[in-house]
Amino acid sequence: GAAESSASTTPGTGSSSGLVNINTASMEELCTLPGIGEGKARHIISYRESTGKFEQIEDIMKVEGIKEGLFGKIRDLITAG
Repeated sequence: GAAESSASTTPGTGSSSGLVNINTASMEELCTLPGIGEGKARHIISYRESTGKFEQIEDIMKVEGIKEGLFGKIRDLITAG
């Protein structure tokens, strides 16, 4: 019965929660997501700048180049804060 924290600790993630906040993440953080490269990260950031923050993670599919298939890969790794 070792006391374990309720938070799931994913090895290799720098952030405390392990989730990338798509509203605040830098390009470097966005690029750590599977299927998100510099180009898509740039689209996410420019979407934030022009449209405002993402209300929910599903809104990331409104970003150019991010389709349902990719969303399925990253949905468990992101948060909208």
